[in-house]
Amino acid sequence: MQATKVAIIGMGTVGTGVARLLLDHGDRTARHAGRTLWLERVVVKRRDKGRAIDLPDGVLTDDLAEVTSHPAIRVVAQLIGGLEPARTITLRLLESGKDVVTANKALLAEHGPELFDRARALGRSIAFEASVAGGIPIITNISQCFSANQIESLHGILNGTSNFIMTRMEERGAGYDDAVREAQRLGYAEADPTLDVDGSDAAQKLAILAHLAFGARVHWSDIPRRGIDTLDAADMRYARELGYRIRLIAQANLRSAGIELLVSPTLVKMGRPMAEVREAYNAVSVVGDAVGNLFFHGLGAGQMPTASAVVADMIDTAVGRTAITFRTLELWSRREARVRPCGPEHQWRRFYLRINVVDRPGVLGEIAGILGKHLISIGSVIQHESVGGTPYVPLVIMTDIAGEKNLQAAMSEIDRLTSVHSPGIVLRVLD
Repeated sequence: MQATKVAIIGMGTVGTGVARLLLDHGDRTARHAGRTLWLERVVVKRRDKGRAIDLPDGVLTDDLAEVTSHPAIRVVAQLIGGLEPARTITLRLLESGKDVVTANKALLAEHGPELFDRARALGRSIAFEASVAGGIPIITNISQCFSANQIESLHGILNGTSNFIMTRMEERGAGYDDAVREAQRLGYAEADPTLDVDGSDAAQKLAILAHLAFGARVHWSDIPRRGIDTLDAADMRYARELGYRIRLIAQANLRSAGIELLVSPTLVKMGRPMAEVREAYNAVSVVGDAVGNLFFHGLGAGQMPTASAVVADMIDTAVGRTAITFRTLELWSRREARVRPCGPEHQWRRFYLRINVVDRPGVLGEIAGILGKHLISIGSVIQHESVGGTPYVPLVIMTDIAGEKNLQAAMSEIDRLTSVHSPGIVLRVLD
């Protein structure tokens, strides 16, 4: 059987999984590729470091030139995280005539236009299924399987670390810090989990999906985002009392004025599939005008789910499918974006509000009056009795559909009231 020689750059968790699939299940990949994917080289920073897999003699190297100068190596899985040296290595691979497969969403979100333009100029391709949602084949589905549709919206839980932390807080009553430590102990969170918990990781992935689905060209840092690092467990309790769960939702909605992009803790009705996504799982809901609503669910991270997506891309690249798709889609090309982000004046939804107020008559009416002045109708209210002699009580309000800009103006006015103890909490509601 014909063999295609391949290489791996980086032998971390995902790289080890990719090597294991190539070495232990070569018959499986050969059946799907019509050829053997022969692991010729694995490039690492330190050859003397212990590995969780035994590689054949002569495969392991610390010299990238053994890949770039090897004429028979055609496909390379570039699995180093971060921006540098990942960017430089990817450019070197492309310039040496290699097609690249990557799982690095930060690299694509930051340097996608540069890398894709260079790949096109050199007649090479970049495949990146594993960059978003791990083992869920969402990139292929959006870029190819939905090609007969105008995608109208997509909503996703794109960060398994945050979802794991919120699940622990919700179901076990764990404090935020304790839940983070458990996520770190189990390998779901990095030693510094900032990019996961502040919404940056989800925003990077949303920028990629929005480009695929809508042709939007927006830098991930320009996407409004709020993470779970400021989420109060009290709001999770009140949400549950109202029949909702809070999830970190990345969403893109096509409006007449443009594309609405947002990453934020969001109330989702219990019983709906997105609300039932637990632990470190990911999920994406996509609405197309022809196909309707489709829901994808699975492990969004981890060694083997991500390795599965990488190897699938390596197979597609080896047989030539990636090259065709890459040329056709013209991803991150210099042509003008088909749709641009829209401002808050074009965004409408329901909101959850929690306002700590003085426990005296007339306060609810005062707040309701301000909301009404800004054309915001109240759907329901929760106000429990004060506990422990505190002069303040939490007032929880669910609004009807309201404009984002109207809500911002109303809350700015409410927060200035003498009857309000501290700035109110605002969370979006996904209907």
